[in-house]
Amino acid sequence: MAKSFDIFAASEKIMRMDDATWTRHANPWSVYSRMTAMPLLTLAVLSRVWIGWWALAAFALVVLCIWWNPRAFTAPSHTNHWAAHGVFGERVFLNRRSVPIPDHHAAWAYGLTWVSASGVLPWLFGLWAINLWAAALGMVLIVGGKIWFVDRMAWLYQDMKDTNPAYSDWQRV
Repeated sequence: MAKSFDIFAASEKIMRMDDATWTRHANPWSVYSRMTAMPLLTLAVLSRVWIGWWALAAFALVVLCIWWNPRAFTAPSHTNHWAAHGVFGERVFLNRRSVPIPDHHAAWAYGLTWVSASGVLPWLFGLWAINLWAAALGMVLIVGGKIWFVDRMAWLYQDMKDTNPAYSDWQRV
């Protein structure tokens, strides 16, 4: 039986996330600064109005920063905070085929991914047509869905941290 496509695993692979990178990404500076990605991408694309083809350089710089972000910060001295638990929950979710997670957590993760995905079309239209309202609506759905997703992942981690020794080992007090 063929495996179905897993957008979450594909994203992890594209970002080249390994254990060390995940550990560094648990730094709250990494999590909170990452929330600027969509506004910065939007600004980079819209900057074509002001700087023409140089907008491609701005866009490339933002994409590079998105990739670099989880590597940019040191591992946190402690992980007793929402940001780290959200990151740990994402790792638990990515491992769901090996260590099953409760159905309600999976349903929320998929549902919130659809919320974020629903923002892509208005965001792209807004960028193409220079329609700030459409771009803003898209960003609200994309970023809002992602932040809610991270919150649900923090909850998932709280529910799963004692089910697997590796999960509890991520915690630093």
